[in-house]
Amino acid sequence: GLYAKARKGIIPEFTGISDPYEEPERPEIRIDTSTLTPMEAAQQIFLFLFKEGYIDSSQET
Repeated sequence: GLYAKARKGIIPEFTGISDPYEEPERPEIRIDTSTLTPMEAAQQIFLFLFKEGYIDSSQET
C-alpha cells in the first residue's frame, strides 16, 4: 500500500512517515472516535457536510 511505498522512499514527504502530521489549529469539525461508533462518526461527518452545503439533498445517489 501507500505506507509501504512511503517507508521504502518511493513516495517522498508522506504524512506520518517522512513528513510529520500537523494538527489543524482551527479544525472545522472534530470527531471524538473514542466515544462514537464508526457509524455515528460517519453520521456526524455527513451532517456537517450537508449543513455546510458540500452535499446537496437534491443530488441523486
